[in-house]
Amino acid sequence: MKQQIKSSLILLLPATIWGVAFVAQSVGMEYIGPFTFNAIRCVLGGLVLIPVILVLKKKKETGAENQEKEDKKTLWAGGIACGVILCIASNLQQFGIMEASVGKSGFFTALYIVMIPVIGIFIGKRPGIKLWFCVALAVVGMYLLCMKDGSFTIERADIMLLLCALVFSFHILVVDYFSPKVDGVKMSCIQFFVCGVLSAVGMLFTETPDISNIQAAWLPLLYAGLLSCGVGYTLQIVGQKGINPVIASLIMSLES
Repeated sequence: MKQQIKSSLILLLPATIWGVAFVAQSVGMEYIGPFTFNAIRCVLGGLVLIPVILVLKKKKETGAENQEKEDKKTLWAGGIACGVILCIASNLQQFGIMEASVGKSGFFTALYIVMIPVIGIFIGKRPGIKLWFCVALAVVGMYLLCMKDGSFTIERADIMLLLCALVFSFHILVVDYFSPKVDGVKMSCIQFFVCGVLSAVGMLFTETPDISNIQAAWLPLLYAGLLSCGVGYTLQIVGQKGINPVIASLIMSLES
């Protein structure tokens, strides 16, 4: 019980950080393309975690070498899987934010709270009636908060954001699987570099990054890289240990 309360409190912080990040991401799109934005922010997020990993690193016991090798395999598998999924989700989100309002982006992205329990039914994690009630209540609340004009028209950007929510659902479930098995900070660092490299490939093929425009977007990039990535996603991995993924998604949906 204490672990669940601790995890819930930890997850409140990334929800707050990500809520502000919607504004930073929207402002950043005024200067640079989605792939460029995500490539830079993820590399920044990975770099800021390297000194943290070095500080937290402890000497392994002499007889734990074989276990360490096994953990490394799981660590890299989790980091790469999370990085690929994060790349798809974050770039869908960036393309959606280019055309949709910040409020609308927040609402559609946070619909992962509906998708996670639905996916859970097919993987043997059936949520109870209380959780379904909480999910329904949260969706109504998000709509009232985010959709200020009361409209619900579906546009191209909304479809991208819905797909983004679906992919983020898988990200949360993958984190739920790997987070109890590996070092959360290390896995987070790996996922950022994987996401950054993949986004950089998209940047090179579809965009023309300009150094002056990147410099103009320095503040949104710093916030999205250091806080949204470096702090937010790392706390997500740490906070999801020992907590139901549906409950975790409800807490994190406060970002909207």
